[in-house]
Amino acid sequence: MIKEDENALICDLAETYQIYDYKRLPPSTVAVFVIGLRNNSRIKMKLSDQMVPLETLILAGVFDRLNFLAWTKTRDSQKGINRPTAILDFLTLKTNNDGDVIIFNSGKDFEKKRNELIKAGGGYSWQLN
Repeated sequence: MIKEDENALICDLAETYQIYDYKRLPPSTVAVFVIGLRNNSRIKMKLSDQMVPLETLILAGVFDRLNFLAWTKTRDSQKGINRPTAILDFLTLKTNNDGDVIIFNSGKDFEKKRNELIKAGGGYSWQLN
């Protein structure tokens, strides 16, 4: 845990147990305190590769489903337009180290951005199938 993110561990120990210098304690004692940290502590979330706590993901999923159900009762749903955007997708979206992730709502949006990048000299040669 220390190698992963020592600052997160220090913050969690200070917040939870008011331990400001864990190096003064025996390692076995620190280990006991670390095991007792809540699952949404900084270090445990980082180790489990979570961006947000599980409770937040569940609430976002419930909200998205309810929002979708409400949308199905509208005229827009009959036409298949203005579908609500899912919050859960944004919370679980992982980016790679190569750059930003861009989400397109339609093929037209994709083509527009593609043409902008080509004109700007981005050198991309994407093709929409």
